[in-house]
Amino acid sequence: MIDPRLRMLQLVARCGTVTAAAAALHYTPSAVSHQLRQLAAELGVELVVQQGRGIRLTAAAHTLLEHTERLHAQVERARAELATIGDEPGGRFTMCAFSTAASKLLPAAAARLRDAYPQVTVRLMEAEPSRCFDLLLAREADLALVVVTAQNPPLADERFQQYSLLDDPLDLVVPEGHPLTTRSSVQLADAAREPWIVGRQESTYYQLVLTACMAAGFTPDIAHYADEWDTGTALVANGFGVILVPRLARLHSDWPVVRLPLHGEPAPARRILAAVRQGAEAHPTVAKALEVVHELSLR
Repeated sequence: MIDPRLRMLQLVARCGTVTAAAAALHYTPSAVSHQLRQLAAELGVELVVQQGRGIRLTAAAHTLLEHTERLHAQVERARAELATIGDEPGGRFTMCAFSTAASKLLPAAAARLRDAYPQVTVRLMEAEPSRCFDLLLAREADLALVVVTAQNPPLADERFQQYSLLDDPLDLVVPEGHPLTTRSSVQLADAAREPWIVGRQESTYYQLVLTACMAAGFTPDIAHYADEWDTGTALVANGFGVILVPRLARLHSDWPVVRLPLHGEPAPARRILAAVRQGAEAHPTVAKALEVVHELSLR
């Protein structure tokens, strides 16, 4: 309904490079560059200029993006209104989420959505939060569950509607027999001198741990990197350090570790949001999915 080249421009602005935007759209970088040059020629303005090894969007591109966001939101509202007319909702509906939510919330949400609308084919995708927003823009996902990070678009971003679902507390995991296990109350700062196990530096989990530790007044001494909870728990069990684990995450019951709830201010937690494209929230399937994930988060 809208020139697809405008979606390409949106993704370039969101991802920061033509290569990343092309990957999100499943095009080659040369195809995206060609389409944007064609669009610029038709409009009689420059949209993208080289800046060192990267690119920069021009003032004309930013003006066009403002109109594009309003256009896409209006199209989403039109789709939502049309979906309320006639038969029961059908088609495909895709939900994406980061790993913990993908295992704890999405399957139950998908089952309830399938029961409510049998004609809808529900598809699930696991993805990092920043990737989830790219999937929404590329129309490869219709609803996303994300953790709040510095890379997320602000709540005022006109491309998305974002809804707060829950705060997921972070627990400290230590080996059995650790001195902290004898305390009646443990704060994150009590583990300031411990060796730490974190995720890879580009991961959401890494950012989460560093932010929590710095809010507690210290920089963690990073000893090891592990992206999977089972790997991190195994390292803790063998005395290689401590980790922070979200309350929603399940740990392997065979490892000799203790999970300690943290107290004091600030008690570390991660905030989980649901996000949809602006204007899509009134679509019957989207509205039902939002209702379902909200109800499940309350549990």
